[in-house]
This record gives sequence, structure tokens and C-alpha cells, in this order.
Amino acid sequence: MKTKAELPDCPVATTVSLIGSKWKLLILRNLLQRPWRFNELKKSLDGISQKVLTDSLRSMEEDGIITRTVYPEVPPRVEYALSDLGESMRPIIKSMEDFGLDYKNQINQS
Repeated sequence: MKTKAELPDCPVATTVSLIGSKWKLLILRNLLQRPWRFNELKKSLDGISQKVLTDSLRSMEEDGIITRTVYPEVPPRVEYALSDLGESMRPIIKSMEDFGLDYKNQINQS
């Protein structure tokens, strides 16, 4: 996790620094449903490169938003899930979903 000194003074900027990229938001959206494996995430996120997915997951894990669980199996199985902090972002993503639906409905009525 970042230290308080490393974070912006503005709370909105802090949130944006944690989940502000397109891919992090979409990863977060998926993980709100259930835990996912790396390849499942890659297949569900059309256009994401393996490097960007890896970097995004590492960053989100370092920031305490997700957890990474390695199961002692052969071959190894790794699952990504939301931490309690990540779960607390559910209302943010829900608000974004509601806005997107409202916006699409307004466009369709024009």
C-alpha cells in the first residue's frame, strides 16, 4: 500500500490514482461478481495485453484492493478476488453503472 505521503491531497485524486485506468475499472467490475483466474480475466477483457493485465493486478494487489491466492496444485492455480477494501468500492462501480444506463437511455430517446 502507498503511504499517506505518497497519496494526493484531494480524495477524488486518491481514488482515481487507485482505480482510474480503464482496465482497473473493468477488472474491478469483474471481481465484483466472483473470484477470477488470470486467463478468465484476460479472455473477458477484450483488447487487454498480458503485460497490462499483469501490471494492473499487481498494482491493485499492492494497493490492497485485491487479493491473490495461489493454490498448491499442479499445475498451480491462482485466483484474484476483492479484498474488503476492494469490496467497499462496490457503490462507486454501481453508481457508474447507473449513470451509464441513464446516459444510454437519454441518447436512445433523442
